[in-house]
Amino acid sequence: MAEAKKKPLLSGLLILFLAAMIFANIGGNMYGGLMPLYLKDLGSSIPQIGLFFTISQIVPLFLQILGGWISDTLGRLRAIAIGSVFGVIGFIPLVLADSWGWLVLAVAIGSVARALVGPSFDAFIAEHSSEENRGKVFGISQTIFMVVGVVGPPLGGWLAQDYGFKLMLLVAGMFYLIAAVMLIGMAREAAKTETAKKKLSFDGLKSNLGAMFGLMFSGGLITWILITDGFRDVSFQLSGNLFPVYMQEIGGLSIQQIGWATALFGLCMMLTTIPGGWLSDKVGERIGIIIGMVLMGGSLFVLVNIPQGNQWLYFAGWAMAGMGVGISTPAYQSLISKAVPQNLRGMAFGLFSTSLGIISLPAPWIGAQLWDRFSPQFPFTITAIAILLSIIPIWLKFKLPKKEESLEEPAIAAVSS
Repeated sequence: MAEAKKKPLLSGLLILFLAAMIFANIGGNMYGGLMPLYLKDLGSSIPQIGLFFTISQIVPLFLQILGGWISDTLGRLRAIAIGSVFGVIGFIPLVLADSWGWLVLAVAIGSVARALVGPSFDAFIAEHSSEENRGKVFGISQTIFMVVGVVGPPLGGWLAQDYGFKLMLLVAGMFYLIAAVMLIGMAREAAKTETAKKKLSFDGLKSNLGAMFGLMFSGGLITWILITDGFRDVSFQLSGNLFPVYMQEIGGLSIQQIGWATALFGLCMMLTTIPGGWLSDKVGERIGIIIGMVLMGGSLFVLVNIPQGNQWLYFAGWAMAGMGVGISTPAYQSLISKAVPQNLRGMAFGLFSTSLGIISLPAPWIGAQLWDRFSPQFPFTITAIAILLSIIPIWLKFKLPKKEESLEEPAIAAVSS
């Protein structure tokens, strides 16, 4: 009997999908890291910047659950196409803004886009890869995806510095529009051949939620991922949005230099994501996650202890952080996708985002207060310590069930209970 033809690691559909997402994220990365500076340019104070990012965490919370459920019900591509339309609309208040209130409106519209695209993205990748190669596929897809981390920030920094934030945001919106057109076309083509999906209904939502809550509170792997990631996410939110301001005010970097530093972060992510995926497939996901945590925590200690006149160390520290994120990201994605049944993956990624968002809701505002009341370095030091402490439960609890144990059973039990 003829040997079955080996399937390519990346399908044609997955390659086209990633090409569209590159366009979308070039636009997003052009302005994402500069948002604190855009707020400052509109006259916002440090406490107002912290408050803005706290508000920006509130809007998407419960939308993420609905977005994941819509993805599980209507299909990944349809959900992403609908989300991309909202993403394009969200650029209108960004460009027209004359105060931070306009940016809150932009966040509200953009939250719908993220709620539909975010949970669907990882679920789509997982469903187009085998379990044995899932870390590699996540690594490759994230590498392609993170090419935008090299292109977007310096392009955005250059346009913002030489031509102003408004023109930069207009160009970013055009990149997103190209992606939206591609994704809508893919969804329409997929609709011609896809098997019919279930209709959206309250009973379906209730059933999927029951299954997911059963997994989350079972005391198993999903429970510990939620606890550990929640602890880590709170610490990140304390300081992450303040770092561009820190580099400008304390480090003395220009807007364009901050763009290049962010680009270096993205480049290091890109170069380490494929090795990170390979590592998770070879030795297990928790090893990759732990290595990433060590690099991220260590980089923050470097970044907040840089002597005056050593600006190059900001680039070195940012590169180290990028490597940490690059190595740990495919491992995290692979672990979650293996721990959750296929029919709940969209809901799982959405519910994780919602739960972590609720836990970390006040963190940006608290981080801004710590900056004001103690020192600019204080919130970053707390973040570094929390990241390194998270290694303990990661090592002890991040273990997948044995192959013979079915992942479908907990979901079924949760629905019937």
